[in-house]
Amino acid sequence: MYIEELKEGDSENEGGQQLCGKEDDSENGEGQGAFLIWDAKRVLVGAGARALFYPTLLYNVVRNKIQSEFRWWDRVDEFVLLGAVPFPKDVPQLKALGVGGVVTLNEPYETLVPTSLYQDHNIKHLVIPTRDYLFAPSYGVICQAVEFIRGNTFSCKTTYVHCKAGRGRSTTVVLCYLVKYKNMTPEAAYKHVRSIRPRVLLASSQWKAVQDYYHRLKKPGYDVYMDNSPSISLGIAGKVDLEAFDDNSVVLITESDLDGYEESDDFHVVRKNIMADVNLACRVHFASQAAFSRLSCLWLRCHVSQKASRENMESCMGNSQLGNTGVEIRVY
Repeated sequence: MYIEELKEGDSENEGGQQLCGKEDDSENGEGQGAFLIWDAKRVLVGAGARALFYPTLLYNVVRNKIQSEFRWWDRVDEFVLLGAVPFPKDVPQLKALGVGGVVTLNEPYETLVPTSLYQDHNIKHLVIPTRDYLFAPSYGVICQAVEFIRGNTFSCKTTYVHCKAGRGRSTTVVLCYLVKYKNMTPEAAYKHVRSIRPRVLLASSQWKAVQDYYHRLKKPGYDVYMDNSPSISLGIAGKVDLEAFDDNSVVLITESDLDGYEESDDFHVVRKNIMADVNLACRVHFASQAAFSRLSCLWLRCHVSQKASRENMESCMGNSQLGNTGVEIRVY
């Protein structure tokens, strides 16, 4: 299984931040300058990362051969392996370790194993191109990677999360997974991973991405619109038939949807008029019900009176036939 790569030209960069000066700031010189500085920084870091890729990769390989503690990957959780970029010869070994999914945070020039090779071994492959050294995955792709790892755990399969050296980019994703599904704080998760893989090291943007992910998890209502767990509490009193509930009928409104809608004096006037109309409608409804009840009672009394009159007339007519000299008719 191959999951389509996320391109760099999306609305967010790998650091999870919008490009400076892309909107309002682009209208002034200061915003344009910030944009140019940021773009130049990305280009320079990207060029440096390309130039240093093979020398640093060779350095890691040599250290792995001569130092037993310099492992290529480490198991930081029951179903999570954190490590460096794998070689094609490593794929069968990863499969033997129970790996059913791989999260690649390398750019294309850093990727050494083609997706087709993972597919041949029945391994799912999630590709998240992220620039090395100073950049972090965006919040959206971190969520995607975390849920990818979580999905593999349901099948008791391990996920191998890697970048080039297994220090920064891949550690960012693993920390976010531990924060969400192991109920750790960012500090506790980092300490745990570092105790197993001592050479992990986060750039400031990567640590900020972990902190941002953690704080978003703690926001009220996060479980309602982010969590895909089967049981979701919506705070509705009483017994709810969950089987008959249609999830597609739910429309969720967030704070961002309400931006620009501020209460004003006109709003209060309209609300007051609406409440007055509702009050009047209720009064008319109750008055009509009362009038209907009174008319029903009046009709019933008239009906009883007419029935009594007919009985009296029939009684009088019967008496006249028997010889009575008078007929008395009373009208009620």
